[in-house]
Amino acid sequence: MLFTIFVCCLALYVACNLGANDVANSMGTSVGSKAVTLKQAIVIAGVLEFTGAVLFGRQVSSTLATSIANPDLFVSQPQTLLLGMIAVLISCGLWLQIATAKNLPVASSHAVVGAIAGFSWVAAGSQAVKWSALGSISLAWVVTPVVSASVAAGFYLLIKRWILQQDKPLIQLEQWMPWLSLILVSVFGVIVLPTVVETIPLDFLPDVPRHDFSLGLGGMAALSITLVGWRRLANESIAIESATSAKTQEVVERQLARFQLLSACCVAFAHGSNDVGNAIAPLATILYIQSTSTVPQSSLEIPMWVLVLGGVGIVTGLAIWGKQVIATIGEGIIKLEPSSGFAAELATAATILIASSYGLPVSTSHALVGAVVGVGVIKNWRDVSLSTLRSIGLAWIVTIPISNLLSAGIFTMLRYFTTFPFDRSPSLVNHLESIFHRLI
Repeated sequence: MLFTIFVCCLALYVACNLGANDVANSMGTSVGSKAVTLKQAIVIAGVLEFTGAVLFGRQVSSTLATSIANPDLFVSQPQTLLLGMIAVLISCGLWLQIATAKNLPVASSHAVVGAIAGFSWVAAGSQAVKWSALGSISLAWVVTPVVSASVAAGFYLLIKRWILQQDKPLIQLEQWMPWLSLILVSVFGVIVLPTVVETIPLDFLPDVPRHDFSLGLGGMAALSITLVGWRRLANESIAIESATSAKTQEVVERQLARFQLLSACCVAFAHGSNDVGNAIAPLATILYIQSTSTVPQSSLEIPMWVLVLGGVGIVTGLAIWGKQVIATIGEGIIKLEPSSGFAAELATAATILIASSYGLPVSTSHALVGAVVGVGVIKNWRDVSLSTLRSIGLAWIVTIPISNLLSAGIFTMLRYFTTFPFDRSPSLVNHLESIFHRLI
C-alpha cells in the first residue's frame, strides 16, 4: 500500500508539471487575444482537461505503456521494467518543472518517450526499444505542426477573405455563422461525440441508433451556437448601420471571440485526452506489474481511477503554476486577434483529437505552435517572432536527449541501490516493498 501511494504521488507530480507547462497549449491563444482572462482560462481549461483525460485518455496511455519498450525482453524481469517506469516518472517530472520555470512550452510527449527509450536501452540494450513504433511516433511529431499549420492557414484565409476583408463584414459574418458553427461542432463532434455517447444509456430511445443520436446532438449544438450568435449580432444593429470601419472590425472580432472560446474548449479537451497518458502510462504499467507479477504486452487496460488521478494532477498544475507559460505562445510568437486565434485553436483541436483517436502520443505544443505560425504567415510572415520560435524549437529538440539521459541515469542509480537476489524471494510483492523501503 505504501509503495502504491509512493508511485501515485510520482505520477501526480508529473501530471501537475504537465498541466503547469501545457496549459499554454489549450488557452494561451485565448488569453493572448483577450478572448478570456487568465483566471477564466484556468477554470475552463481545468474542467475540460479533466473531462478529456477521463473520457478519452485510455488509447494514448495504452500506446505509451506497451509500444516504446519491447515487453518481450522484460518478461523474465518485470521488476526491471517497474524500476524503469519509476525512473521515467522522476525524470519527466523534473524536466517539465525546469522547463516551466524557464517559461518554455516543451513537448511532454517528447519527455516521456525519450525517458522510456533511455532506461530501456540501459536495461536491455538497443533491442529493448521498439524502433518501428518510435519511428512512427517521431514521424507524427514532425507531421503534426505541418498539418496543423496548413489547416490553420487555410481556415484563417477563409475567414479573412470572406468576412474580414468584405465591405460589410458583419453581414458576411451573419451569413457565415451557421457554417462556422458547423465546422466547430464537426471538429469536436465527429471524433468525440461517438465515444461520449457510448457511455450514455439510451434505454429511453431503444429504436434510435447511437450514431444518429450523436448526429442529432451535434446538429442541435451547431443550431444553438448559430442562434445565439445571430441574437448577439442583432444587438449590434446600430454598429451595423453607422459604425466606422475600425469599429465594425472591432465588433466582428468581439463576435469571433466567442467562437474562439469554444475552440479553446475543444483544445483543452483534446489536450487532456492526449497528454494525460504522459503522466499515467508509467503508473499504469507499475500497477499492472505489481498486481500480476507480469509485463503488459500488446495492450493495457487503464483503470478509471488512474485516469482521474491524471486529470486531477493536470488541473492542480494549471491552478498553481499555469500562468507561467501562457504568454510565450499567446503573445510571444505573433500578436493574435480572436479571428486568428479561433483558426489556430480549431486546427490544433482537430489535429490532436484525430491523433488521440488513433492512440498516437503527439505533441499539443507542436500542433498549436504550428497553427499559430500558419496563421502568422497569412497575416504577415514578417511579424512572426523568429527568436521565440528558436527558443521553443530548441526546447523541443533538447527535451528528448535530456529526458533520455535523466531517465537512464536515474534508472542506473535505482538499480544499483535496489540490487538484490530476486530469484530467492517467493513473491514479487516482497521485492516491491524492499524497493520502496530502500528508496525512502
